[in-house]
Amino acid sequence: MFDKIFVPKKIILPNGKVVLEKRSYTPLILLILLIATIFSVHITGFSMEVIVKRIKEFFVILDQMIPPNWEYTPKLWQPLMDTIKMSLLGSALGAIVALPVAILASSNIIKSSIVVSIVKLLLSILRTLPTLVSALIATFIFGLGTMAGTVAIFLFTIAYVAKLLYEQIENANMDAYEAMESIGLTRIQAFRYAIFPQVLPNYLSTSLFCFEGNVRYASILGYVGAGGIGLLLSEGIGWRNYANVGIILLMLAITVFIIENLSEHFRKKLV
Repeated sequence: MFDKIFVPKKIILPNGKVVLEKRSYTPLILLILLIATIFSVHITGFSMEVIVKRIKEFFVILDQMIPPNWEYTPKLWQPLMDTIKMSLLGSALGAIVALPVAILASSNIIKSSIVVSIVKLLLSILRTLPTLVSALIATFIFGLGTMAGTVAIFLFTIAYVAKLLYEQIENANMDAYEAMESIGLTRIQAFRYAIFPQVLPNYLSTSLFCFEGNVRYASILGYVGAGGIGLLLSEGIGWRNYANVGIILLMLAITVFIIENLSEHFRKKLV
């Protein structure tokens, strides 16, 4: 059976020449995915029966969220502003620091393969570290509050923006850069006038997109004591006060919607 699937099929052309038609690996990939799915279901203990039986609890909670507790709204403004401020500050500082980090990770700008490899390794480590874990570690260093959340968002932004930016730098047209170096400009000056204008629109667009996501991430950092509206969300769920949870989620959804639309507007102007 496998021979029929994977062995190349012979095709005879009108001129008598025999060519081999390359077989598709799609059946093999689907088989591997099927086996992996079966193992995942077994290891995680996934049960559709439990979902069917317990899904009604979701609607019970949803019913308790509606209508939301409007009287709780005045208590949300300050935590909501804290969430936005730490997202904005962490994103802005992270995007600024990401630029020199991306340059150090670009193999066409930095000729030392050791430096490039070390910086890329550090970025990979930062990307694999969940934001919640970063915030938890930051709370032990800087204490409870928005400072820890800002640091966690700052680290994530560096890893995210620098990764995409150094890929764009490595794919940039190097003709003007090499010409400027040949007439005596320093490497930084050549980058400033030849490469940076090419990557600037994507750099700003990526930074804005990262800020959108950071607002959502910041909303749950309160679970580890990093401040913001996530702390109230954790308290509401912990005390089973779902009417308060409802108004928190509503305010958060409206805030994220507004920020995403503003960010999308500016990103379209940059492209």
